[in-house]
Amino acid sequence: MIPKWPDDEDGDVLRGLQDEGFDFSRPCLLEFNVDFDEWPPPADAIRLLYSEYPSTKVYEPDNAGDGYLQFQVYERLSYDLVIHVQKKVSELMARFNGSCNSWGVLHDPAPR
Repeated sequence: MIPKWPDDEDGDVLRGLQDEGFDFSRPCLLEFNVDFDEWPPPADAIRLLYSEYPSTKVYEPDNAGDGYLQFQVYERLSYDLVIHVQKKVSELMARFNGSCNSWGVLHDPAPR
């Protein structure tokens, strides 16, 4: 059965992965980014995110773009997981003017 995802940015990404042959039945490493209105984020924001997600790393601004925090989750990829993590982290970071609205997964497309 082919999953049906909502017609939004996250659903679009999942449809693209499906088209590339992504295996949704296996756990994978997902990376989530946290952006802030001002850089650098408060140390308390970094500590709080690290306490929830020990894989948290700080990426300083460079010529390619603004700084951000990134953390990883190892789970089976699903729309509900993506939405849950982004909402949870955005709520945690709201008092620091931060939000989690982007994610990605590295994978090898299925051979065609």
